Amino acid sequence: MSTMVRTRPPANASQPSMPWLDHYPRGVDWHMPLLVAPLYKLLDDAVERHGELPCTNFLGRTLTYAEIGHEVERATLGLQRLGVKKGTKVGLLLPNSPTFIIYFFAVLKAGGTVVNFNPLYTVCELSQQVKDSDTELMVTLDLKVLFDKVEALLQQGCLKRAVVAPFPPLLPLTKATLFRLFRSKELAHPLSSPVRDKIVLDAEVMTGGGKPEPVAIDPMNDIAVLQYTGGTTGTPKGAMLSHANVYVNVQQVGATAPELEDGVERVLGVLPFFHVFALTVVMNLGIARAAEIIIMPRFNLDEALKLIDKTRPTILPGVPTLFNAILNHPRIASVDLSSLKFCLSGGAALPLEVKQRFEAVTGCKVVEGYGLSETSPVVTSNPLEGPVKPGSIGMPLVGTIVSLRDLGDPTKEVPIGEKGEICVKGPQVMRGYYKRPQETADQTVGEFLRTGDVARMDEQGYFFIEDRIKDLIISSGFNVYPRRVEEAIYEHAAVAEVTVIGIKDKKRGEAPKAFVRLKEGMTATSADIFEHLSTRISKIEMPSEIEFRAELPKTMIGKLSKKELKAEEAARQQSTTAA
Repeated sequence: MSTMVRTRPPANASQPSMPWLDHYPRGVDWHMPLLVAPLYKLLDDAVERHGELPCTNFLGRTLTYAEIGHEVERATLGLQRLGVKKGTKVGLLLPNSPTFIIYFFAVLKAGGTVVNFNPLYTVCELSQQVKDSDTELMVTLDLKVLFDKVEALLQQGCLKRAVVAPFPPLLPLTKATLFRLFRSKELAHPLSSPVRDKIVLDAEVMTGGGKPEPVAIDPMNDIAVLQYTGGTTGTPKGAMLSHANVYVNVQQVGATAPELEDGVERVLGVLPFFHVFALTVVMNLGIARAAEIIIMPRFNLDEALKLIDKTRPTILPGVPTLFNAILNHPRIASVDLSSLKFCLSGGAALPLEVKQRFEAVTGCKVVEGYGLSETSPVVTSNPLEGPVKPGSIGMPLVGTIVSLRDLGDPTKEVPIGEKGEICVKGPQVMRGYYKRPQETADQTVGEFLRTGDVARMDEQGYFFIEDRIKDLIISSGFNVYPRRVEEAIYEHAAVAEVTVIGIKDKKRGEAPKAFVRLKEGMTATSADIFEHLSTRISKIEMPSEIEFRAELPKTMIGKLSKKELKAEEAARQQSTTAA
């Protein structure tokens, strides 16, 4: 059921291209064997070792590993009755919840592939992903904000069926009763839906005795997760992550923190599980350590601080904006953060000041890493013990080779200290983009995945991000592609031209800003454009500002140019900071 793999350095590993081999902290071995197995083995092993320990803590209601394991078995059997088999694509349109964990592992045990959907997406965006991924079944909750979107997909005919699970039973009994009494308007009524014949209730899935049929999984080749990403173009593509990809990346991340103890940790789940960073570093790493996963269905800073005070988490994965927001909260002096012992920051560059202040306040090490959806996702990480290098994303994880390639010729590696494109080889690198062999080929050079990010490496093997080849905005840790926002704005009848760039944003770290030229003789306000966008793009992609201009800068050949606008915004930001 499981095997060991080793990633071996190339024959010239003694040359300067892999200097990190000599600079890992004590206890970390790049050559360590990595176990390959079906991804659901993470949960099975935790249930076997620590079935009596709490697995999930959802708004005060806890479920043990044995209870979660039992629910997964029931759901697996129910999904198999519904026809889920090897290769069936099952979508999860869910907030962080025990339901997400149960159905994630049940789909895998039934032999299916999980397709992660962003609950903030519009119906149009969800429809495109459903069609592209060949999703046959969607799992969601009976919260109107989610169910209404799934119902629309069913009505359109692009989705065949949906499983709808109830939200109130996830809560402690008193909270569930109060929710039904005072917030019932937030609940949908699936039984009254005009597409009731396409809806399967969670209770129906879980009904019936027997055991699920075991499914033979080939971890190296069978796809566990389709994780949608814009890649380098902004066109959504499904990164095919095999069971081995994700299973191994959990071990690689765990190797950066060998002091984490089995069965005693508590991880705070504030990042959304549908995002690959949280999927691996919160949910799967938590389960691999048989940790208690303290789940927040929706992030709220005040509630997060209360949870930290009350539940005493030891692990907090987050994005830089989260750590910064905690530090700047007016109640920070009264919150006890001393339980934290391991924080992993990803999704965007971590300012050194934020890292140092957070460590000073909590006594907890904040470790910055780097990754992308195509690598399950973590590629590099700073060591817990070792030199702190401002702006560094750290060294490659065990078993991972990072090669910096010439920007003009990606077949050539650049010397130490020079800028090059980050190219990655390792057991966590995806199998390719779903149904896109040409784009998969375009994204690789030899055995390496091209990331579109530019970095330099120092003599100890630490990497520093310098630039992006791809036109990308990282907002609250999520990838936002200007092209998608531009295309949505172009659909407004009054818009002649539009350019979208990323600007600094206190809340999101970075946010889109749109510059618009209207058609001659036509009018529109910012409010008009925002209303137009409300059904076309997600809140994550929504511009923070819309600026109207009589003309937009262009290149010599007449192509819209972002360079001048970026320079203006940088100067404006510098002027504001100086003032």
